[in-house]
Order: sequence, then structure tokens, then C-alpha cells
Amino acid sequence: MPDNDIAALAGQVLAQLRRSGRKLVTVESCTGGLISAALSDIPGSSEILEGGFVTYSNALKMSAVSVPETVLAQYGAVSLQTAQAMAEGGLLNAVDADMAISVTGIAGPGGGSVAKPVGTVCFGLASRTGALTLTQCLFIGDRTSIRSQTVRHALQMVLNA
Repeated sequence: MPDNDIAALAGQVLAQLRRSGRKLVTVESCTGGLISAALSDIPGSSEILEGGFVTYSNALKMSAVSVPETVLAQYGAVSLQTAQAMAEGGLLNAVDADMAISVTGIAGPGGGSVAKPVGTVCFGLASRTGALTLTQCLFIGDRTSIRSQTVRHALQMVLNA
């Protein structure tokens, strides 16, 4: 169950998408479906949320949302390039969505490096209009905190789109 500020933000996202007549698909790695869960906790979300892809492994990123193996090999799973490919692939593989939000990152406690420390998260937001927003954040905290901050940031990106 999402905390109150995530639930409120998810409600705002759904209301805005409903007003604009748009639908959303999520493509999640480090959040493991938490963005979709926050949205689907709200009654009536099925009118707006087409669904979500949880693509934790590189193999699933490639097969489910068409992330090119060359992107993963050159830039890694946690990169703006991969976030872009995830969002664009999610939109391509969704039937009725108008926009896709993607997240890929290192929630910890392990898995970080000097170049990509724990808390590094990359986001992609793609739209059928061709609009694309990419951003990278470095969140501080434990695994739960990093994942919550990621969900908040992703929902805020959709709200701002």
C-alpha cells in the first residue's frame, strides 16, 4: 500500500490523464511494479492505466519491450539510453497507451559502483506525439526509501508532462 503522498500524487496523475483523455503504461525495473501498484490502488484506474511491464532482467528488457542488446552492452541497464529504449519500447508494445514512463536504477543495498552508486535511477517518459523526457537522479536512503522516491519522481514526471 503506497504512503499518503504517493497515493495523493497517483490520484492527481489519474485525474489529469482522465481529463486529457490519455492512457499510460509503465515499464519498471528497480521499482518492481510499484508505480503500477500506486496507480491501480485507486478505483477507476483501469480507464487510464493500460498496464505495466516489470523488466527486472536484461533479457526481459530485450524481449518484452525491445531494448536493443547493443544499448545494454554499451551503456548498461542503468542509463538514460536504456530508460529511453524502455519507454519507447513499452509504448510500442502497448495496445492503447498514449504515454509510457520507465524507470531503471540501483535500489541497493548492493549493486552500485563509483560511476553508478546505489540510488542512481534513470527515467524515461515517451509519448505517441514524439515527446521524450529523460532524467537521472541520485536518491539517498535505504532500498525502500530509494524505491519510494523513484515512484514519486516518476509520477511527478507524468503529472508535469
